[in-house]
Order: sequence, then structure tokens, then C-alpha cells
Amino acid sequence: MFYYLLKHVLLGPVLRLLFRPRTEGLEHIPQDGAAIVAGNHLSFSDHFLMPVVLKRRITFLAKQEYFTGPGVKGRLTAAFFRSAGQIPVDRSGKEAGQAAIREGLGVLARDELLGIYPEGTRSHDGRLYKGKVGVAVMALKAGVPVIPCAMVGTFEIQPPGQVVPKIKRVTIRFGEPLDFSRYAGMENDRTVLRAVTDEIMYRILALSGQEYVDDYAAKVKEAEQAEQQRRFPRFRR
Repeated sequence: MFYYLLKHVLLGPVLRLLFRPRTEGLEHIPQDGAAIVAGNHLSFSDHFLMPVVLKRRITFLAKQEYFTGPGVKGRLTAAFFRSAGQIPVDRSGKEAGQAAIREGLGVLARDELLGIYPEGTRSHDGRLYKGKVGVAVMALKAGVPVIPCAMVGTFEIQPPGQVVPKIKRVTIRFGEPLDFSRYAGMENDRTVLRAVTDEIMYRILALSGQEYVDDYAAKVKEAEQAEQQRRFPRFRR
């Protein structure tokens, strides 16, 4: 109930008025039945702007940090995400990844839309990074189509670290559904999972026009931070 209140009364009308999102390919979203919407992740705003343009409810796997932040801001953020029906995901370790997959499969078992960002984290520089194979595991186990999605312009309105977004028009593109039924029963084959994930990321890339990096975003960001600390060490007395 809170989800639809946010979308149609409280937040949705404001977002549509301020950012006037252009939409392309909405006809590719099935009117009913389970499906995965896999998109690039450029901004905190992505969590709100994609659902605004969809007629159906979509449930995202959201990082656990949104539910465990300190202070008043942390409690408000957690309450917001819980009330909107989003699912916290612990991104540390292999078992945590398995838990996220179980949660995602639960959403799909209810014939709902599941939103996922295969990169696993927001892009820190606007480029598209290598996808993690969890999206492929869920698509094959559930036997559902994957709709690629590209958020265009959200990095410019609210890059990581910027609290208040700029008021600027954005575009949201949905591609044709990807059918991976030819790989049914092969969800334990790492080669197949990598091929499926790469195909999804290629379709997202074609929609977004981003520069692609064949490495994981978290790994690249960590390496860049380490290099920056090496080159500019803090002054110590």
C-alpha cells in the first residue's frame, strides 16, 4: 500500500514533474508474470526514477547499508525502503550472495517484477562495469525473461556523494526481453552463467552508450582509492 501511495500520490508526481523522464521501450515490460529488469546503476536516484515510469510494481534487491545506517537519517532511510517493500542484501561473502539469490527467487515465484543491478554497486565514474553472475543464476533457475534497462542522465543529476540531485531531464530505456531458456538446467555451469551475464551487460551497454570496463566496479574503485592514498599519503606529525 505504501509503495503505491509513494508512486501515485507522494513521490511519483514530484519526480515526474521535476525530471520529466523520457521512456523508450515500455512495451517490452510484460503486463503480468515474473521477469527480471536488469539495469545499469549510476545514481541513488535510479531506485526511484525507474519505478515511477513502470505501471507494475517492481521490487529491488537493495544493499543492506540502506537499512542499517546510523542516526535519524539512517532510521528514516531504512523505514522508507522497508515500507516500499525493498529487500536488504548483504553483499559481503559468497553465502551472502546465495541469500540474495534466494530472496530474488522468492519475488519471481510470486510472478512479480524483480529489479537488479548486475554491477553490484553504483558506478563511481559513469562507466559500465562487468556484471556479477547472480542475475544469470536467477534467470535460469526461475526460467524468466530478462529485460535490459539503461538509465541515461542520472549520473549527471546525482553522482555518488551528491546529496541533492540537479533538476535535469533523464531518459530510461528498456530493451527487448532476453530469453535464456536454451540454458535451462545449466545454472551451475560457470561458463554458461558468465555467457548469460555478459549478454545481459552487452544489451545494457547498447542501450546506454556508456564506456565499458571488463572488470568489477568495486575492484576498480578499491584499486583507484589505494593508488590515490599511495600517491597522496596523509601528512602525519
